Amino acid sequence: MALGITSVGRKKLAVHLALYFVNIIVLALSARVNQFQEFFFAADLFPLGLSITCLVILTTMLVLDLSTSNSYTGRPQFEIGLFSVLSVFWLAFNAFSTSRWRQIPMSCSSIPVGFDDVKTWCMDVQALKALVWIEWVIFLLTAFTTLRYTISENNRGNKHIFHMPLLRYSPSLRFVVGGDSDYSRNSEFLQFTEPKF
Repeated sequence: MALGITSVGRKKLAVHLALYFVNIIVLALSARVNQFQEFFFAADLFPLGLSITCLVILTTMLVLDLSTSNSYTGRPQFEIGLFSVLSVFWLAFNAFSTSRWRQIPMSCSSIPVGFDDVKTWCMDVQALKALVWIEWVIFLLTAFTTLRYTISENNRGNKHIFHMPLLRYSPSLRFVVGGDSDYSRNSEFLQFTEPKF
């Protein structure tokens, strides 16, 4: 019996959609910044490449999570690992890009009249500078919150949190090893009991 989306799943889906939305904005801004610079500077290319990678990963995760009832990409152990790695990448690339962007004036209004394209580029870089850090914070908080929730549920005895996607997880479910649940593996090894001497 496949479960629908639970309340935990709705919260997780809302966070993933917010992350997806911020990532699309970062992708659009970094494309505009790179187009103005003719795709020359590595500091501008890092947010573009990383946002494209994140868009592919998030799209795959959302499609698999919503289309299958037992997607491994929706399980907490996968999400914690993936979002932790992505937050490290965002942190490293943001630090590099921000150090290059510090040469850009903070006040884009100080750019003389007649240089509207430069003023637009300056405003795009300022917005991109803020949004790449916001995206990093969302990735980091998502990984941390998922880890904290998973540990909390595991300590409460809800071991089935590791055997099902968070989209369909409910603390009231009980995981039966070797049972007829869609989230059990039905393997002979798991049914093995130790011999008693």
